Amino acid sequence: MNRIWWKEAVAYQIYPRSFMDANGDGIGDLQGIMSKLDYLQDLGIDVIWICPIYTSPNDDNGYDISDYKGIMEDFGTMSDFDLLLKEVHKRGMKLIMDLVINHTSDEHPWFIESRSSKESPYRDYYIWHPGENGEPNNWESIFGGSAWEYDPETKEYFMHVFSRKQPDLNWENPNVRKDLYEMVNWWLDKGIDGFRVDAISHIKKVAGFPDLPNPKNLKYVPSFEGHMNQEGIDVFLQELKRETFAKYDIMTVGEANGVKPNQAEEWVGEEKGVFNMIFQFEHLDLWGKSVSGGIDLKGLKETFNAWQTALDEKGWNALFLENHDQPRSVSTWGDSEKYWDQSAKCLATMYFLMQGTPFIYQGQEIGMTNVKFPSIDDYNDVAIKNLYRNGMEDGQSHKELMEIIWKNGRDNSRTPMQWNKNKNAGFTTGQPWLKINPNFTEINVESAMNNQDSIYNYYKKLIQLRKEHLALVYGSFKLILEDHHQIFAYLRIWKDETFLIMTNLFDIEASYQLPAEWQHQHAEMLIGNDNVSETSVMNGVLKPFEARVYRLT
Repeated sequence: MNRIWWKEAVAYQIYPRSFMDANGDGIGDLQGIMSKLDYLQDLGIDVIWICPIYTSPNDDNGYDISDYKGIMEDFGTMSDFDLLLKEVHKRGMKLIMDLVINHTSDEHPWFIESRSSKESPYRDYYIWHPGENGEPNNWESIFGGSAWEYDPETKEYFMHVFSRKQPDLNWENPNVRKDLYEMVNWWLDKGIDGFRVDAISHIKKVAGFPDLPNPKNLKYVPSFEGHMNQEGIDVFLQELKRETFAKYDIMTVGEANGVKPNQAEEWVGEEKGVFNMIFQFEHLDLWGKSVSGGIDLKGLKETFNAWQTALDEKGWNALFLENHDQPRSVSTWGDSEKYWDQSAKCLATMYFLMQGTPFIYQGQEIGMTNVKFPSIDDYNDVAIKNLYRNGMEDGQSHKELMEIIWKNGRDNSRTPMQWNKNKNAGFTTGQPWLKINPNFTEINVESAMNNQDSIYNYYKKLIQLRKEHLALVYGSFKLILEDHHQIFAYLRIWKDETFLIMTNLFDIEASYQLPAEWQHQHAEMLIGNDNVSETSVMNGVLKPFEARVYRLT
C-alpha cells in the first residue's frame, strides 16, 4: 500500500467573504484568514480549500471571474495571497484554490472581446447561437430562467448554464483549453497545493443544442441532460490532467454532479482517473430538502455503499455534509433545536470515518445552524433572489417561498463565522456584508473551545482518531444492519484491525442486534456522543442521534 498525503489529510473549506474580516469593511479577507491559521492548525486541519478570491464583479460571489490572475479587491492583494501561502506552508498545512473553468464573468476580457463582433478572434471562446426564432432551445439555466441571453449588438444569443453574467466557455475550441491550461500552471508554479474544480462535469455540451423533452409543457426545461457529464467529456478531462495536474504533486477534487458510481473509476481511478477525488451529490438528495423534511435512510445506505465499494482499492472519495452551496447539516439532516449537540456530533461521526478525505465547512465544527431572516432583502445569493422573483411571478406567496429559502437557501451556510459573543460575533468591526445568525451569543468558537464536551472538541477528537488509526483512512468499508430503519452502521477493516461505527440518525431510540458471529468480539469504545455504561456491543439501544465508535478485537 502506498501512503499518500491527501488520503490521510483532513480538509477545511473557507468561504472567504464570511470567514474573518481584518480591515473592518464588513467583508472577510485574506488577512483575516491569516489571523486564524493557528486556530485551524490546532483543530488538526491539513489542507485549506479557499473559495474563489479572483478578480470578479461578484454576481455569484466570486464564481464569476473577470481576471484569473488577479485578486478581488475585497479580499486584498496578490502580496497578501503570497504571504498567506507562505504562512500556511510554515505551519505544515497545504492550500488549494477553487478553479472555475466552465464559465467566466461577462466582464472577463475574453468575453468583452467575444461580444464585440462576430468576426472577433475571441468570438468562438464562448457558445453563440443565432436563434432566429427566439431562444435557440428550451434549456433552463440552473439558476432559473432561460440558459440563453440575447446580445442586441451582435444579434445572437450566448449560453449561460448558471447566471446570465456567467457565459459558458466553449471547450470545443482548442485555444480556450490552451489558455486555461496556461493559467492553471501559472498558479501551480506559484506553489499552491492543488484545486477544487468547480462545475467541471458541465464543460461538454450536447452537439447541436437540441430541445429537451417537455411533457409538462414548461417554458424552460431543466437542462442537465444537455450539459452534465456528457459523452466525450473524458477527452477534455484527460487533456486537462495531462497538460496540468500530472506535472505536479498536488491534490485535485472535482465537483462532479451527475457522475455515477459505475463511472467513478474514469474520474478518480488510481490508474486512469483525472482527479484524486470528486464531490458527488447523490447523498444530498436523500436528506429531506422538502419543507416537511424526512430522511430516506434506505436510499442513503445504498448510495454511500455504492460509492464506498466502487472506489475501494480503485480510487478515492471526498467526504462532506456541508459546503457553500448547501444549508447547514445540523438544521437539515439533524435537529438544531432539541438535539442540536447530539445530532451535530452524530452526523460528524457518520460521515467522517468512511473511506475518503473528510472536508469540514467553516462553522460546521461548532454546529452553526440555518437562519430565518424575515425579508428577501436580508439575503444576497443570486439563486435565492431568482427563486423568489420567479416564484412571486408564478403566484406563490411570500410565506411559501421563505419556507423554501429557510430550509434550502445557500445563504444559510454563508452567514459570517461566529467567533465569539461580542458585537458581530467577532467577525468584523464594521457592518457585515450579510446579517449574522442571531444565535451567535450561544454558538461561537470561543465558547466551544472552552467546553470540553463541545461539538468543536468532538470534531477535534474525530480528527485525532483518524490520524492515530490508519484503518480509519485506508480500511475497506462494509455496511452492516442494512435493513435497520434508523441506524446507519458500518465497519472499517484493514489488516487485523476492525472498527465499528454506529449512528442513530433519528430523534427516537433505536434498538439493535448485531450478527451472532460477533459473539466473541471484544469491543473497546473509542468515542461517542453519550455516556454509555454498557460493555456489551452485541445488542442494545442507541438514544436519539446517538453515535458510537468501537475497536473490535
